[in-house]
Amino acid sequence: MDLRKLKTLIDLVSESNISELEIAEADGKVRIVKTPAAAPAAPAPAPPPPVLSAPAFPGERTVPEPSPPAPIGDVVKSPMVGTFYRSANPESEPFVEIGSVVKVGDPVCIIEAMKIMNEIEADAAGTIREILCENGQAVEFGQPLFVIE
Repeated sequence: MDLRKLKTLIDLVSESNISELEIAEADGKVRIVKTPAAAPAAPAPAPPPPVLSAPAFPGERTVPEPSPPAPIGDVVKSPMVGTFYRSANPESEPFVEIGSVVKVGDPVCIIEAMKIMNEIEADAAGTIREILCENGQAVEFGQPLFVIE
């Protein structure tokens, strides 16, 4: 791939909403991943300290809010960026509901990416305990979709 074509692809990715692009040609393969704007050599900033409210009364202590617990069970994550759908079409029943029993390989949802409907399968056997996305919601790569227990 020539340098001008590569530069054009980099410009297209940087100006668009996509975060990753991979192109394979006869002479090789190129993968461009857009990361948040940051100084490349600078270390990542430290996370901000927890926000505490001022005590209402002198001597009163405040405690930070606990973070929500991590889901218990196997988490089915999105393998791509796209739109999450619980059923094959608007008129049909959802693939799974809370309490549905699934086996490895059973379809659990569809993710539409670039006008292609990709059926997502359960990667563990068990019972659907949580559905973490709404029908029609945009999802990111690696975003949790379901919890199977």
